[in-house]
Amino acid sequence: MLAIALIGIGSVWGLAFAPTDYQQGDSYRIIFIHVPAASMSMAAYMGMATSAFIGLVWQIKSADWAAAAIAPIGAVITFIALLTGATWGKPMWGTWWVWDARLTAELVLLFLYLGVIALYASFEDKVLAARAAGILAIVGVINIPIIKYSVEWWSSLHQPSTIRITGQSTMPTEMLYPLLINILGFGLMIGAITLIRFRSEVLARNSMRPWVRTLAKAQGVK
Repeated sequence: MLAIALIGIGSVWGLAFAPTDYQQGDSYRIIFIHVPAASMSMAAYMGMATSAFIGLVWQIKSADWAAAAIAPIGAVITFIALLTGATWGKPMWGTWWVWDARLTAELVLLFLYLGVIALYASFEDKVLAARAAGILAIVGVINIPIIKYSVEWWSSLHQPSTIRITGQSTMPTEMLYPLLINILGFGLMIGAITLIRFRSEVLARNSMRPWVRTLAKAQGVK
């Protein structure tokens, strides 16, 4: 509920009440969805890769289940980032898509998520599936700094980051605050959905255990 409330507040504030940008006009307002989605697509991937690493190194099954739970969520949020980015790019650049370094790296991120999902589903042996998917997730981490710093490393149409942790943000506060609220809301939403999916993964992987059957009966599930 908190996530929904924050996203509602941030979106209404940003879309309806934030001032018009002097260069981009009202077209910039898509950032109140695009930026949270893009930032959370990377955060979710790091969470998935970290879980996969723990599962591979320490052989903790629940870490593999967590990685499997995160992958579809990350894929959806990455797709939203790409879709809103294209919607933003059309009026700004005159085209829905350019093979810009950051856009291309974000597309690669989507393919990495889909690859992890496919590997989890391709093997009947779930241990082997987790190992293969985990290796891909860990190798794919190299794409995260490319997304983050591509604007600084290469010539890019994509604008530089306006939110800085160590320095002063270049965005006016009346635009910055609703954006930060939405980023927090998206983070909480992804965390909540991940917990729900993780619970489902745990129950599915332990469906024959007595405690799962007892829980199912208590909830009226046959």
